[in-house]
Amino acid sequence: MAKRLSLREFQESLAQRLTSAHRGEARRALLGVASGNDYWLLDLSDSGEVVPLPALTPVPLTKPWFAGIANIRGTLYSVVDFSAFRGREPTRRNANARLLLVGARHGSNSALLVDRTLGLRSIDDLEPVPAAGNDSAWAGDVRQDTQGRRWTLLKLRDLLADPAFLDVGS
Repeated sequence: MAKRLSLREFQESLAQRLTSAHRGEARRALLGVASGNDYWLLDLSDSGEVVPLPALTPVPLTKPWFAGIANIRGTLYSVVDFSAFRGREPTRRNANARLLLVGARHGSNSALLVDRTLGLRSIDDLEPVPAAGNDSAWAGDVRQDTQGRRWTLLKLRDLLADPAFLDVGS
């Protein structure tokens, strides 16, 4: 029978792995997330915190991809449905959905709503592949894993500075 791991032990282990990755002890680790049918990689130094999806307060007169406002420990975050922002299907709001609190490091309280997080990935385990003509400045290099999944590096600083991302008013 497999050893059962308590939630506390899991959180401590994950915190140690994230801390060592931030210090550079791990091979260049990236956070993998699924948004719609696409896979994205975020640099840990930019990715911020990952939290389960809380209740969102809708904001009238905003674009459909602006999911609303979330209160995370007393701080308000503007939430963008990353899949809908890219013109894809809106993210399903279920137990797997997560918020990536991405903007705090860059001076804005922004969060991305994604379908799920997929853990840490090493850039060394992914092969570079030619990009498929992506016009977005915030979509970086494309990599492929051994299962054939394509992963796109997300340049958060560029996304947070994109005028389309900042223009939430309808």
